[in-house]
Amino acid sequence: MRDEVDERVVDPAGPLDTRERRQLDVIRRFGTIGALLLAVGSLGAGAAPVFNPVWRLPVLGMFSRMTTVSLTIAFTGVFMIVLAWLALGRLSLPGRARMVSLPQMGRTLAMWTTPLVFTVPMFSKDVYSYLAQSEIAARGLDPYTVGPAEGLGIDDDLTRGVPTMWRETPSPYGPLFLTVGKAINWITGNHVVMGVAFHRLLALVGFAMIVWALPRLARRFGINPVSALWLGAANPLVLFHLVVGIHNESLAIGLMLVGVELALRGMPRTRPGGPFPPWQSGELLWYGIGAAVITLGAAVKIPAALALGFLGVMIARRLGGRWKHVLGVAGGLAVVFLSVLTITSLGSGLGYGWVSTLNTASAVKSWMAPMTALGFGAGGLGILLGLGNHIDAAITVSRMVGTLLGPLLAAKLLLDSLRWRLRPMIGLGAALGAVLVFGATVQPWYLLWAALPLAVAAGDIRFRTMATAISAGFAVALPPTGSTFDGRAYQLPYAYAGAVIVVALALFVVRRHIPTNLRRRPETVGVAG
Repeated sequence: MRDEVDERVVDPAGPLDTRERRQLDVIRRFGTIGALLLAVGSLGAGAAPVFNPVWRLPVLGMFSRMTTVSLTIAFTGVFMIVLAWLALGRLSLPGRARMVSLPQMGRTLAMWTTPLVFTVPMFSKDVYSYLAQSEIAARGLDPYTVGPAEGLGIDDDLTRGVPTMWRETPSPYGPLFLTVGKAINWITGNHVVMGVAFHRLLALVGFAMIVWALPRLARRFGINPVSALWLGAANPLVLFHLVVGIHNESLAIGLMLVGVELALRGMPRTRPGGPFPPWQSGELLWYGIGAAVITLGAAVKIPAALALGFLGVMIARRLGGRWKHVLGVAGGLAVVFLSVLTITSLGSGLGYGWVSTLNTASAVKSWMAPMTALGFGAGGLGILLGLGNHIDAAITVSRMVGTLLGPLLAAKLLLDSLRWRLRPMIGLGAALGAVLVFGATVQPWYLLWAALPLAVAAGDIRFRTMATAISAGFAVALPPTGSTFDGRAYQLPYAYAGAVIVVALALFVVRRHIPTNLRRRPETVGVAG
């Protein structure tokens, strides 16, 4: 039986030559300028709090009064970062004779990330919901039964920062996240700007976990770690929605990936003599630590719990792959999961109320969710056929179908992983993608739940190409304001057009330094089946 973490010997590519190093320098600077422009544009185009502290500042305040100009600057930054990422991908392609090294990738990532740390929140206003819901918990109320308007009052500064549609809804986030949020609110009080800064620090902790785990997991699954970092941590969706957008997916996914890596540290890469009990080799402790860390990720956002199923498959196959091993491992992981989750829930003082609010996001009816879009289409067709307006009923039915399809596909992927029809880490990414895509609501940052596990285990060029196209498309599609453009939709085409002109001029300047020749080796390495 083949080992689940049988680390392949990936033939390392050689260092970049002089011309390619020059190309890398230009790519780094191009992306860094884009990050700086995004930071500047965020002053007027970001999801600023209701009481914008920049409004009265000399020079900086003028961006808040020129929304279209700020949007143009922000979109220019977005396009430049995405183009720099695509160009960097040419120097990070598996199978190249020479490619970017890990230290070079790390320095590039640091250069692009640093300016983004100082941006106004963009692409979403969720961070203001984090602050309000954490304050509800800090006041001794139950954030799983009351929303910001009821818990804090409609005139509270924290409530006013929450989008109107979320002011009456309870929190959908796990007890660990709200406990950390309570600590942040205790430190910052009702100071919105400081609260945002501390939540960004928390998101950066999660981002650091992702950066730490990706190359280590990639080596375990025979994927080039540079390629995994490029598709994972340097992905514009990660930079825009985890670093700039401050989504708590950063912490949840970071804990999930770190938990998987810690658990696999106890699993030998070779198996002399066949299966043997984990306690004979000290594996059991690592499995428990890894499962506990994954559970902490689930205590931030529940999708992380799915990683326990695929970790269980790897452990069960390690023991022999029979159903008795599956049941035994499932029981052990269930004990760890329930124990850690109970300690977290009861220790936070919030209890298990979060279980009943996991579907809060379904209040959003977005065309980005395939099942919701199907409901819209079916309801619209009914109107055209003269059957009346039944859009809400059609959406409800299609979402119910999606609620069944997602878990069924995840179960099928678990079974396929157990039978070694695909690697369990690939199964995890695909299962997370299935559950979220068939869910009631889909946001661009939800894709990262699938993309990051797949980045460390799926080395197929077709997957890489598809993931690159999807990431780039979603990265430029969502406006940075985190709000709609009702009554001012004209701003978007002007901003897009202006940004395209500026970026086209920038590309003309650096055209001679854009990597074009892939210079691949005869055989591509690091492709996991």
